[in-house]
Amino acid sequence: MDSPNTANAGGPALSNTLNPTRLDKPAFLMNVPFSLSAEAADNVWMVELDERARAVDLNKAISQFLQLYHFMAAEAVVYLLPTPHLTGLQDLVYCANLGIVLEHLPGKDSIVLSRFSTEIRAPEVAVGESFFHAMGYQVIQAAHQFEGEAELKHLHDNVFLGGYGTRSDRAAYDWMAAQFDMRIIPLQETDPYLYHLDCTVFPLTRQDTLVCTEMYEPEEVAQIERMTNIIDVSVEDCFSGVCNSVRLGNTLMNASHLHELPSTHEDYAGERQKNRTLEDIATRFGFEVSFFNLSEFLKSGALLSCMVMHLNRRSYDLALI
Repeated sequence: MDSPNTANAGGPALSNTLNPTRLDKPAFLMNVPFSLSAEAADNVWMVELDERARAVDLNKAISQFLQLYHFMAAEAVVYLLPTPHLTGLQDLVYCANLGIVLEHLPGKDSIVLSRFSTEIRAPEVAVGESFFHAMGYQVIQAAHQFEGEAELKHLHDNVFLGGYGTRSDRAAYDWMAAQFDMRIIPLQETDPYLYHLDCTVFPLTRQDTLVCTEMYEPEEVAQIERMTNIIDVSVEDCFSGVCNSVRLGNTLMNASHLHELPSTHEDYAGERQKNRTLEDIATRFGFEVSFFNLSEFLKSGALLSCMVMHLNRRSYDLALI
């Protein structure tokens, strides 16, 4: 484990200063997609698209990003991760993979940075390290293969669900549990299309969690049930991104390009059904739903939750019905 940041030795104690995690308002990290590209196909969704179909319209991507950013910034503190002048940072915009802030620790100033399984993403770690050091966080490099908040979902207290099998190593969770007083329920991911946990799990409240139980063994589901109330969602809805949502106060944010799809398109029915599922869940629990067209990011096989990293989870403190 790396040592805490000591760059300011002799100056003000960074651990005693206010940081985004300690704010009493929701705080998130995003990255303007200046370096976005889908040139290198590094997941199965991208492999199925030819290079022409993967070509990103950067102006459109930034416009789509800004719609999401402006919506979030109206209700939360949203930091923007700087994009350094480096080539190859095609996925930097997907901040949820960068690491995870350990908000359950008393200091609320620690982050575990990812150890990426793909070579194309490895340079992102240095970008995140520089940013979080500058913000006064204790920055720890994961000891094993691990892909951040997209793989590790905070339920409540020190309880987490951790996905492993494709992009993250189960040993990463054993290490974290021992180092950071975490109780992590490991969940094995077996579907190549649902290769991060945010594809099949979404914490809705501190007591309720969307889970695609069909994707996990009965023993795994039983462990989850002991920690949270499961709201079961279908594999089909997960393929359309029902769990790739982000909660902002009483709003559930989700990506949908339904209005770009003709009704005859092969994805139209699935996208419409996913939206209805999320709207039904929102009505049941007292949420609103906001959909954002992020079609340019679909070319990377990415959805809304990929683009947002939690610096705290103050949204979950809001009491609903």
